[in-house]
Amino acid sequence: MPVDAVVVGVGYVGLPLAAAACAAGLSVTGFDIDPSVVEGLQQGRSHVPDVSEAQLNSMRANGFTATADPSVLRGADTVVICVPTGLDPGGGPDLGAVRAAAATVAANLRPGTLVVLESTSYPGTTDEVLRPVLESTGLVAGEDFLLAYSPERIDPGNRAYGVRSTPKVVSGHTPRCAKQCATFYSRFVDSVVLARGTREAEMAKLLENTYRYVNIALVNEIAVFCDQIGLDVWDVLHCAATKPFGFAPFVPGPGVGGHCIPVDPMYLLDRAERAGFPLGVVRAARRVDAAMPSYVVSRAERLLGRKLDGARILLLGVTYKPEVPDTRETRAVPIATELAGRGALVHYHDPFVGAVPALDAVAHPVDELDTALHAADLAILLTPHSAYRPAHLARAARLLLDTTGRVPGEHAVSRL
Repeated sequence: MPVDAVVVGVGYVGLPLAAAACAAGLSVTGFDIDPSVVEGLQQGRSHVPDVSEAQLNSMRANGFTATADPSVLRGADTVVICVPTGLDPGGGPDLGAVRAAAATVAANLRPGTLVVLESTSYPGTTDEVLRPVLESTGLVAGEDFLLAYSPERIDPGNRAYGVRSTPKVVSGHTPRCAKQCATFYSRFVDSVVLARGTREAEMAKLLENTYRYVNIALVNEIAVFCDQIGLDVWDVLHCAATKPFGFAPFVPGPGVGGHCIPVDPMYLLDRAERAGFPLGVVRAARRVDAAMPSYVVSRAERLLGRKLDGARILLLGVTYKPEVPDTRETRAVPIATELAGRGALVHYHDPFVGAVPALDAVAHPVDELDTALHAADLAILLTPHSAYRPAHLARAARLLLDTTGRVPGEHAVSRL
């Protein structure tokens, strides 16, 4: 049966998109190659924190289904590709999922379909990677089918801005493609912003996250410098943030994590390198970010006043941001790895996740917070979940290193 849209990849990006479209009355099908994801959705289980099971069941009541059968693509007016774009082992762009999705869509492409890529990538991806695969069918983009790019702007756990309330940048291979893309999203997004072309839209997404990456690196470097000369960086930041113009506040921490901020700048650097442009500021930011886990470990050693060999260290919060069960690119992994490499006995606690495979080779999960705090020689607050009450942590821990700035100065043993 024909549907308004098929969302290819119903994860952290695709499922909230499908939910917003369903809520606006569109008929939507989710396509995913992971059988466990499909089975869970079909049984009313959401694997994405931003889509509750109540929302999912409402979607299902309005006709939403999930499937691993690619033939559903043939009945879609619009196909939206929301597959992950990570990094390969060498730290470069990994477009394997995009190419695989493109091949699946191409095998089921019919004339008149609007195909939209939402996955983050470098400028030229839509035109140089996606379009040739789709046109291998003999259909021509802009003539036989419509091709567009609209970067995802999902911020997991953000209650203020979701799919509907976040302005949507849209673009197209041709003006007609862009118009159809804008028409599609305007059905369930409050504000649509038209980019000049797909490359500009692709670049805009990389700029958004590289801006954050560079500014986080800046305050991290300032934090290290303030520590060296004996200044309270948190007071410095508080004072600077009172300026009502010309300053955007960012806060230091153990390094950036997640599905976007540490990844997207690498796509930009890769594209710039191929263009022969050095992007020195971004490269400098990368060096600062890469050094932060080691800096946290060195601060831990200084606090203990001895070598880390045999020290019991407790990491508090191992997800990449507060209030989400997402450990992608978490800085807890390199921190735990270096601590263990120096002989420390590392444990970790997080109210949002249990065992984390990437951590379990070097650290052990604990369930009972207070017992773990009392047993640890040093606790390091990495992620400020609301469950971690700052004053309580300061009282219960023998020593506390706060990398988040949430524990008030009069309570914290040490802040980053």
